[in-house]
Amino acid sequence: MLLADLFVTDAERRVTFWLSQAAAAVFTLLHLWAFDSGATFYGMAGMIVTDPMGHLLAGFAGIAVMVAMAYARPTLGSRDMLKGEFFTLSLFVLLGISVMTSANNFLVVYLGLELMSLSLYALTALRRDHAVATEAAMKYFVLGALASGFLLYGMSMMYGATGTLEIPRVFERIAAGGINKEVLVFGVVFVVAGLAFKLGAVPFHMWVPDVYQGAPTAVTLMIGGAPELAAFAITMRLLVEGMLGLAIDWQQMLIVLAVGSLVVGNLAAIAQTNLKRMLAYSTIAQMGFVLLGLSAGVVSGNTLSAGNAYSSAMFYMVAYVLTTLGTFGMIMFLSRQGFESEEIDDFAGLNQRSPWAAGVMSIFLFSLAGIPPLVGFYAKLAVLQALVSTNVTSYIVLAVVAVMASLVGAYYYLRVVKVMYFDAPRNSAPLPQRSAGVSALLAANGLAVLLLGVLPGGLMALCRDAIVKALTS
Repeated sequence: MLLADLFVTDAERRVTFWLSQAAAAVFTLLHLWAFDSGATFYGMAGMIVTDPMGHLLAGFAGIAVMVAMAYARPTLGSRDMLKGEFFTLSLFVLLGISVMTSANNFLVVYLGLELMSLSLYALTALRRDHAVATEAAMKYFVLGALASGFLLYGMSMMYGATGTLEIPRVFERIAAGGINKEVLVFGVVFVVAGLAFKLGAVPFHMWVPDVYQGAPTAVTLMIGGAPELAAFAITMRLLVEGMLGLAIDWQQMLIVLAVGSLVVGNLAAIAQTNLKRMLAYSTIAQMGFVLLGLSAGVVSGNTLSAGNAYSSAMFYMVAYVLTTLGTFGMIMFLSRQGFESEEIDDFAGLNQRSPWAAGVMSIFLFSLAGIPPLVGFYAKLAVLQALVSTNVTSYIVLAVVAVMASLVGAYYYLRVVKVMYFDAPRNSAPLPQRSAGVSALLAANGLAVLLLGVLPGGLMALCRDAIVKALTS
């Protein structure tokens, strides 16, 4: 890819774009084919595991990267940013995600994380002459380095306590007992802090709104899509597969992070006028739901609800990524040279200018708000059901808190819908002609959000199958 792009003179980068899409498509098909086999294998002296959960998450990540590149191409082209670097760095992000989803060793987790993160830092600074983008990249890099340090320090503590870097061996030695509990818990605190940063959970969230707003929208979509699936994968690998014996400790931390994310994310989003910044705080709140699902796996010392809880969290993450692709795709679809379409007011009267665009955007916003019959509603329902089915009072209270937070969140999503349908447009002229391919992809994205809400059983069964096989292999 790097070498081929040196010889591409076409301003639209057709060769580079289609080579990138072909590479990501082959990557995705191989992972989904391997998922279908349902087998689990270990390789590279036990450092790598290929199991259904890793294959499914990597396959979804491949689809997310393909969609993000397709949405980004017209926007980057109109701003003189359509360079080979965007596509090659995007593929390096995908490679890092693949390493993370297949990691069976602490160091492999870290290698995949750094490969993905360094590529994202570079992508954030893609507009080198843009002060806001450069500032966002600096913030992302400095805070990301700090979080990586937390994670690595926590891993070193776990290694010191258990004497191994292999995730299954850590699980076995914790289960065997005889290890200094204080050292283990100290290590878990730092690991959870590092994971919380990657997920964008409160109080490790302040990079999210700054980076989402400052980065080019094409890069914001790349950050908010596939990497979230990778963050979920390493959370499952480290906490569930490696440290399930310490669930009583890390579940309490996740509950605090989840409640903080739900409250801070939803309340802060209300005050935003920039749509990308609002969606950033929305992401923080959405991660609160994922963490609630992860915190309900071990109840009163038994793991009977683990499959239900973790599969609901995985379904929620996939549904969130699918909807996020559409929302940022629509922001790019409506933008043009000299007009970024990032402010909520930029969507004023959109229905009068393009009923189709307003309708598709409404589908994505309603899904994020959790309104039936869209996939976001079923995702929230699945997590709430996992909490309530534990029959533990504290988890039922958490479900009530999550519902109340969702009601607050519905306000700022519906505010954008109100602006699109009831406010007077700034410009009454119809939208300029857009790429037919991107229009079709947005329509397909919106249809997927609708169909997976009406018929969620297939995707939920895939998630449950992947989680159960990961836990039993």
